Amino acid sequence: MINTLIISNIILWILVLALVAVVFALVRQIGVLYERVAPAGALMASKGLKTGELAPVFDLQTLQGRAFRLGGTRSDGKSTLLFFLSPTCPVCKTLLPVLQAMRTSEADWLEIVLASDGDENEHREWLKQQKLESWPYILSPQLGMTMQVAKLPFGALIDENGILCARGLVNSREHIESLFEAKARGVASIQEYMQGKKQQDNQEQDVA
Repeated sequence: MINTLIISNIILWILVLALVAVVFALVRQIGVLYERVAPAGALMASKGLKTGELAPVFDLQTLQGRAFRLGGTRSDGKSTLLFFLSPTCPVCKTLLPVLQAMRTSEADWLEIVLASDGDENEHREWLKQQKLESWPYILSPQLGMTMQVAKLPFGALIDENGILCARGLVNSREHIESLFEAKARGVASIQEYMQGKKQQDNQEQDVA
């Protein structure tokens, strides 16, 4: 009987140690995967305006009839998130609640401007349906071409001094927030930041 208990305890401890080894391997693998895929950043456009440079100045008019200057130094010290969308873009529609929340939470430093092109009456009707009449909304084919907007939804962040901080295809909240993070870290994109961090880590490991 005693021998049976001893053998069972030995087997149990072997299983426990094996389980600990498996958990450790899984944790290590999760860390590797996280390093490869995180964080999600806006998909940078390879062509068009360069981040870190002055954005072109546009004297525009919103659908509400208000004069609006995009670019240049803002007297209120706010940055501008230019969000390109379309009434026929389903992903754009899913991001509207996200933008609404950001419009409130980031109001102290950010103004969100919606932009598109096409038939004015169609856009007015869509704005009414989505209850976006109070949002600055600009119809300008030239603006989209200047920003090299090829796919939607597309975001461009211009700071209070008129500098284009970040831009790219934004399909999620994380993509939009990555534009803010890029501005805060002074990089063109989160991908650029992560690449620089990885190189720094590798150099530190080589030194060690």
